[in-house]
Amino acid sequence: MDRKIILIAILALAAILRFWGLERGDAMNDEVFYAFRAVGLLDFDAAEFQTTPLEWFDPRHPAIGGTAAQNLGGQAAIPFWTKLSFHDHPPLVFWVQHVFLKVFGENTLAFRLPSAILGVVSVYLLYLIGAHLYSYRVGLLASALMAVTLNHVYISRTGMQESFVIFFMLLAFYFFLKALRKDIYFIWLGVILGLALLTKFTSMILIPIFSVYLLIFRRDYFLRAKLWIGAALALIIFSPVIIYNMEMYRAVGHFDFQFSALFGQHPDVWKEQPGKEIGAFVDRIRAFVPRLISTHSWLFLTALALALTALLTALVKNFRKTLRPHAFLLISAGATAIFLILLIGPSFRFLTMLTPYFVLAVAVFFLYLADRIFLFFGRRKAALIIYALLAIFLSLEIAYSYNNQIAYYPKGNERWFASKIRFENYNWGYNALDKYLDEEFAGQMPALTFDPAYKFLDDIRERALGKAREEKLKPMPFLIVYGGNFDDGALLWVILRRSVYHAWPVISLEDFTRFREKEGADYFTRLGFRNLYFIFTANTVFLPETTTLLKNVEPTTIMNQRGDKAFFVYEKVN
Repeated sequence: MDRKIILIAILALAAILRFWGLERGDAMNDEVFYAFRAVGLLDFDAAEFQTTPLEWFDPRHPAIGGTAAQNLGGQAAIPFWTKLSFHDHPPLVFWVQHVFLKVFGENTLAFRLPSAILGVVSVYLLYLIGAHLYSYRVGLLASALMAVTLNHVYISRTGMQESFVIFFMLLAFYFFLKALRKDIYFIWLGVILGLALLTKFTSMILIPIFSVYLLIFRRDYFLRAKLWIGAALALIIFSPVIIYNMEMYRAVGHFDFQFSALFGQHPDVWKEQPGKEIGAFVDRIRAFVPRLISTHSWLFLTALALALTALLTALVKNFRKTLRPHAFLLISAGATAIFLILLIGPSFRFLTMLTPYFVLAVAVFFLYLADRIFLFFGRRKAALIIYALLAIFLSLEIAYSYNNQIAYYPKGNERWFASKIRFENYNWGYNALDKYLDEEFAGQMPALTFDPAYKFLDDIRERALGKAREEKLKPMPFLIVYGGNFDDGALLWVILRRSVYHAWPVISLEDFTRFREKEGADYFTRLGFRNLYFIFTANTVFLPETTTLLKNVEPTTIMNQRGDKAFFVYEKVN
């Protein structure tokens, strides 16, 4: 069969597994904290223990005991450099997601779509890399494995940064390999490296990978002008983040969230550093293999173990002969694994960075076995055996990925059929609540709002109200009150997003109760609110005063995809 037809079929399969039901799975975890900020390119997500420069420099709340105002010559204002990057990540993913959210609306499909697209392109890039390093057969088989294996399907179906990182890493690998033959490609490699660094700081692993390879095999390239032109271009593209950090240090005495941790700074504004609790070195080593097991099927892990065993055996038997053809793969995989263990920890999403190396190793091993089968059984019989085994392997991987990412709920026990990865975007019912609120408030705008704590939020509120008036939406005196055991990320996306970007008045049940106790039971009625929406998780235990308040109100029940009760919404009309 023509290799182009096979490649098209592989890419079509990759697309099906990444786009089918992409909006399924609730928006939780880190993807929410990117998407929420991407809506308005706003470096703010209501994180109590991880504040941002927008909060520090806001005129209503001068930062860090007023030092921000002093550093700016007595003017408490948000400086220009805060728009160049974000306090904890480079800006590129936010920019891309912002465009998709503008085009497709504020929904999970929109902010996950770029990841899915790049996931499919990454499958194609792995084909090119495999063909370049080994043969087109390795490239095709590696791309087929990448198309169906769970870990890459999973990361391509979430709005996290790693799908972007993997795409730019593979693109950089491809241009690096081409540059080894024609050095003009170092210029393009510099552009790609700059974009990779603008995606996420973990892309910095590319620098030691390329440097080590050149030091071992092509030291003469360090004297090539085009390599240094490429390096200069990478710095220029990455310069917004460099300027951002220089200006932040000048203004407040420390770098951004990631670089301050890297350089051992401990600023008061980030005394708690969520995401940095990666444990001691021994803990990371212990977690590495169990988390690999949790993110791959037993079938793929078995193939990977056999491939690594075969590679180690070959290295022991003839180190030099084995090393040369596999050097780039070994250096890249080894450097990435060490990077994960030493610096950032083996979280599920970070482990996806190893997937391209794993599938390449398995593809090389499979084709080695295929050649042995051909020698033993003869061409026709061997072809039947090989195609049958490959079809079974790919079918089981497709079923495993479907069960754990596309199906609403995985079937079977965790060891053989289900994966912990599903809990990264589980169907708890938040998507159903989001849809309900979209429909409930369609064509309407808030008649009353709360004054935000920050001026930059006030500016967003005024723009939202102005747009609503232009669209002639109907003003309604609604108040949203939420309570219960909400996931922080889902709460931010489903409810607080409506407050920040659309000016709907939102308050927690605790604050609602506190104001009524202090100002009187009719306080919110006196403010002018007539329709009060109380949103509770289904497992909420009401306090006596809440029970009394909602005694005669019949709730709307929000069900999850399994048919379980997920939320109750009480609409109380005053």
